[in-house]
Amino acid sequence: MTSKEKIAALREEMQKNNVDAFIVYSADPHMSEYLPEEWQERAWLSGFLGSAGFVVVTKDKAGLWTDGRYFTQAVTELEGSGIDLFKEGIEGTPHYIDWIISEIPSGGKVAVNGLATSHANWESLSHKLHSKNIELADLPLLKEIWKDRGAASKNPIFVHPVEWAGKSVTDKLSAIRQEMEKQEVSVHVISSLDDVAWTLNLRGSDVQSNPVFLGYIVITKNDAVLFTDLEKLEVDARKQLDEACVKMMPYEEFFSYLKTFTNEKVLVSPNTNQSIIETLKSKNELIKGAVPGNLMKAQKNEAELEGFRKVMVRDGVAMVKFLYWLTHQAGKEQMNEYSIGEKLRGFRAEGENFVGESFGSIIGYKGNGAVIHYSAKSEGSKEVTNDGSILVDSGGQYREGTTDITRTLALGAVSEEFKRNSTLVLQGMIRLSMVKFPKGTKGVQLDAIARLPLWMEGKDYNHGTGHGVGSFMNVHEGPQNIRKDMNPQELLLGMVCSNEPGYYVEGEYGIRHENLIAVKEAEKTDFGTFYEFETLTFCPFFKDTIVKDILLEKEIQWLNQYHKTCEEKLAPHLEGEVKNWFLELVSPL
Repeated sequence: MTSKEKIAALREEMQKNNVDAFIVYSADPHMSEYLPEEWQERAWLSGFLGSAGFVVVTKDKAGLWTDGRYFTQAVTELEGSGIDLFKEGIEGTPHYIDWIISEIPSGGKVAVNGLATSHANWESLSHKLHSKNIELADLPLLKEIWKDRGAASKNPIFVHPVEWAGKSVTDKLSAIRQEMEKQEVSVHVISSLDDVAWTLNLRGSDVQSNPVFLGYIVITKNDAVLFTDLEKLEVDARKQLDEACVKMMPYEEFFSYLKTFTNEKVLVSPNTNQSIIETLKSKNELIKGAVPGNLMKAQKNEAELEGFRKVMVRDGVAMVKFLYWLTHQAGKEQMNEYSIGEKLRGFRAEGENFVGESFGSIIGYKGNGAVIHYSAKSEGSKEVTNDGSILVDSGGQYREGTTDITRTLALGAVSEEFKRNSTLVLQGMIRLSMVKFPKGTKGVQLDAIARLPLWMEGKDYNHGTGHGVGSFMNVHEGPQNIRKDMNPQELLLGMVCSNEPGYYVEGEYGIRHENLIAVKEAEKTDFGTFYEFETLTFCPFFKDTIVKDILLEKEIQWLNQYHKTCEEKLAPHLEGEVKNWFLELVSPL
């Protein structure tokens, strides 16, 4: 079936159920960013494969809302689908709820799949729709037309040892119960997959590139219960759960178990799926707030930080070998964006404890580099030669930590304009790397530092400057970030973020430079405690695209010191021609 045919089939189901508009969020029952295959409903319906975006279908119209990372990609993938693109964050783009209200009559009916709709979305929908006398219903209509959606994986669930986790399951449960006591709640439901995996020091592979598994946890004052596919639990995983007094029950029994609670104060995240809320709300008091373990997970302990430092050396070695191969073989052997990504994965796979990629590599040659979350397909991806620029955004999952790195380089002739813009982006990245900030600072207050060199020339980029990164966990992790949007979460000691400003010229080139950084204490002054960033990533930048005159002297000093550190960390693991080339790359600017 084409997207047009799928939407036609959905409209038939809508008509049977008197539904005027149906919303397909990009979500699973755990509100994951990256989804198990059987929950990729929006991608299946629309053909749009980006990680963010949702579709609204009415009786005669359909629209996709997504953010600036995917504007270019969405135009291509929606072609011929009959779905209009609505660009979030762009002036004149209507909010999707306002658009729905304008398209359907008073007394109409809007439906969603409650399992794949967050409570926060349900609440905002319900409030606005009811004020216009429009009903909101939980109707999983795609269930009727997506017949071959597949089944959940049977991949094993295994132990993430305490030597890398830094904290035992017992200690984590104790810390969560202390927070529950402070909030005077008796039951806590954990539904997000990374929080489930972190709490129990377990990992899996139910979601591509994310080492998580399908599961829920329910914690009370005396009990903790994991709901998952019990057949997938390895022997050591069962033993670890037994030792921490965690009960194990089948995934399918989760909602039945929730129905046993009465007169309890239950802590749930606003991002919990609406079906959980509906199951609990009539007989219990719901306390909606942040999952306590989420913030604990974000503040990496010393064992986790040391894991990052170790894998960054391994990853840096793989990157240097890859970049040597790419710069020396482009134009000599046949390659395309997809095969380059496969080659990079091969270099990483040589490293100890490599598990897989932390996300699908973004290899954007020339104009494709301007597609912010570009994904090269195995068939028909662009041929790459020794001409123009290429953007390589990639990362690895290792047993001790997660990496995410972007380097943009010239494979041949590039314009002076490209070199200038590349330098401005690098300058922003360096400035954020160098900054000191008082305790209590939020990411939004630092975002402008990375953008300022571009802003001074009337330029910008349509994505955040930084996202949180997990420890052998999801490459995108909250609650912290560094971006224009207001986020009340302050940056705390041990938080790991990306530092990735960019600049994009549609159809011509894309530029992004990215390292990972960790919050650490800098000093105490009369004005209080100040923090700074430790740069975790080790991989050189290419001097042939740097306009030295643009950089301040202290920025040049930072770059030279960074390259000296790269040499100290990586040179002992390199040899021959690769090492000689690398040593030239890290020589002072």
